[in-house]
Amino acid sequence: MSGRGTGEHPWDVWQLFFETSARLTIELETRLKEHGCSLMDYQVLLLLRNAAHHRLRMGELAQRMVFSPSRLSYQIGVLEKRGWVRRRPCPQDRRGLEAELTGEGLAAFRRLRPAHARDVEELFFDALEGDDAQRLHAIMERLARTVHPS
Repeated sequence: MSGRGTGEHPWDVWQLFFETSARLTIELETRLKEHGCSLMDYQVLLLLRNAAHHRLRMGELAQRMVFSPSRLSYQIGVLEKRGWVRRRPCPQDRRGLEAELTGEGLAAFRRLRPAHARDVEELFFDALEGDDAQRLHAIMERLARTVHPS
């Protein structure tokens, strides 16, 4: 077996990754909730903010969020009620739907971004040293290819 952990048992690195990822996600979620937003809300806003014309097809957004179509539909519904996102027919084919960031959604993202960036810096980046970020990036790209080959 390749990629063994550095702990006493080869599965220690997996357990550490699993537990640490969960704790990091929970802590980021808790901190965003203080600002009235969930981590998944923020991720949708981020993806739409970075997309061309601030919109993505629902299928692509579900894939990037690693959500089922029904879970994404629910999440978009939550954001629609806040006025942050709207669904609209795809201009290319009119059969599919896109999620589009509204002006209110963009304003919410801009309001949330500084606090979330500080939290990520404190909880994640501050723990990295030297070339850790580059090495972690390479590892995560390899892992991504095993679970989602191109």
